[in-house]
Amino acid sequence: MHRLESAEDPRVADYARLTDVKLRRRLEPERGLYIAESSKVLRRALAAGHIPRSFFMAEKWLEDLADVLAAHPDVPLYVGTDEVLEQITGFHLHRGAIAAMHRPEPVDLGVLLAGASRVAILEDIVDHTNVGAIFRSAAALDVDAVLVTPRCADPLYRRAIRVSMGTVFQVPWTRLEHWTADLQRVKDAGFTTAALALGDDSVTLSELSARREEKLALILGTEGDGLSAATVHHADLTVRIPMSHGVDSLNVAAASAVAFWETRPARQ
Repeated sequence: MHRLESAEDPRVADYARLTDVKLRRRLEPERGLYIAESSKVLRRALAAGHIPRSFFMAEKWLEDLADVLAAHPDVPLYVGTDEVLEQITGFHLHRGAIAAMHRPEPVDLGVLLAGASRVAILEDIVDHTNVGAIFRSAAALDVDAVLVTPRCADPLYRRAIRVSMGTVFQVPWTRLEHWTADLQRVKDAGFTTAALALGDDSVTLSELSARREEKLALILGTEGDGLSAATVHHADLTVRIPMSHGVDSLNVAAASAVAFWETRPARQ
C-alpha cells in the first residue's frame, strides 16, 4: 500500500485527468489500459479474468474490498484523502474504488463470428452512454457478440463501462479494422445483415423477426445521421421500427433494446 501525499505523484499517472475525454480516448488504448470505476464494476472485471495494474481509493473503501486486495497482494494499492484523489482524477470518487486494468487482447473477428448466431454492429456511435446502454441490452437479451467500427466510441471507456453496469466484460466484442470491407466478412460467415434505417424498401422489425434468420447481424448507426449510405447499400436489407404520433426514430440505445428483444432466438 502506498499513501499519496501529492497530486503530482508520478506513480498514479494512469489516473490523472480522467475527466479529459479527448485525452483519455487516446491515452488509454496507447497504454494498453482502461479504468474500472466502482466496486461493482471492478469485481465484474476481475470475474471476467481481467488483470489489474493497480488499485486507487480512499482509505474508507479498504474494508469493502479487503477480499479483492488480499487476492492480488502484488498489485500496487494507492490510497489518499478525498481531496488528493479528486485533484488527480478531476472528480470526487463517490462510487468506491477504481482500478487501472490491463486492456485484454482483441478477439479475432473470425473466431467471434464462428461461435455466434446473432451479433450487433455499431457504426460510428460516438456517445459512450449509448455504447454502454447497448452493451447492457446485448447482455440482457442474448446477443452473442458486438462489433464496433473504427470510429465508434471505446466500449472500455469508463463511462461506457459504468452505464453498461460492467456487462461490457460479459459480451464478447471486437473493433473492426476495415469498415465496410469487414461487413462482407460477416456476410461470408453466413449472417443476414440487417441495417436499422428508414428506407422505401425497408421491412418492419416484426417482419424481420418472422423470418427466423439462423444467423443475424443487426447494424445500428450513429446518433443523428444514422447509418452511412455505403453501409445501407451493402446490407442485405433495411429494417424499420414502426412509429406513432409523428415520431421518426428512437434513440439508438432504445432502438437496440427493441430490436434485440424482437429478434431474440427463442420466445420466453
